[in-house]
Amino acid sequence: MRSFFRAIKFAFQDIFRNISLSLMTVLILVLMLLSVNTLIIIKFFTSQATQSVKDQIDVSIFFAHTASDEEIDEVQSYIKSFPEVSNVEYFSKDQVLEDFKAKYSDNENIIASIEELDENPLGPTMIVKTRNPGDYNKLITALSVPEYQDIVVAKTFVDTELAIERIDNITTQVERFSVILTGLFGVIAFLIIFNTIRVAIYTQRIEITIKKLVGATNWFIRSPYIIESFIFTVFSVGITYFLMKFAAGLIDPYVAVVFKKEWLLTDYLTSNIIVLVGSQFLAVLLLTIFSSFLAMRRHLKA
Repeated sequence: MRSFFRAIKFAFQDIFRNISLSLMTVLILVLMLLSVNTLIIIKFFTSQATQSVKDQIDVSIFFAHTASDEEIDEVQSYIKSFPEVSNVEYFSKDQVLEDFKAKYSDNENIIASIEELDENPLGPTMIVKTRNPGDYNKLITALSVPEYQDIVVAKTFVDTELAIERIDNITTQVERFSVILTGLFGVIAFLIIFNTIRVAIYTQRIEITIKKLVGATNWFIRSPYIIESFIFTVFSVGITYFLMKFAAGLIDPYVAVVFKKEWLLTDYLTSNIIVLVGSQFLAVLLLTIFSSFLAMRRHLKA
């Protein structure tokens, strides 16, 4: 235990002795982690955007106003029999008429024309949602059969596959850039840590020689540098998470306008804190320890 506390003491002495290199190491690690987190957030927003587009897709089926309830029930049962269908919403003729009047309430000519008619000219409508956007064409094809030709007067479907494809293409390009940037900062962090430890060992080579002469093991000599790696990791991950939470608080009000959800990014970071912080902490710790061991290998023999 005494040796452990002495190792901690030596670690802090090394950090403050090379304070500029230590700060630079933490800074580069933070930049690397920010790049990684930017990549994670881009993927999260892409997923949200794609899902938002998919949620807005549906097929509107317009029935003839002369269609009987039995015929409509038959079509509805047929549609519900498809395993791809997730939801079917039915609007009667009266509901459709009320919605039509509400939509054009500011146009007196249209309202007057509707009221002059003896009967409701609008037929029932059915809104159908499927589990995947690719299933809509299958549904439309299934309804385009002769037996439903006189019942179903129109089927509308806005294909958003192109919009989803564009989102994916943009995301792919940004992700590639983020991966390159992350790799660049990772290499820089490795080189800085490597050289920081080498400088520390070089400046303390006489002390290290004396320690070895009095019987100090290689692990005792290595331990301060391993503790330094741990300290660099704690500070870099902690600072990065604080910056991400701060940025999320600034971004969320603008994101809420698009996705209709308050504190979307903040909630994501909070709910995934263990996975995000834990995985990044482990990755940075391994990187810093690996860099330290390589730097010490030339000066110490196992």
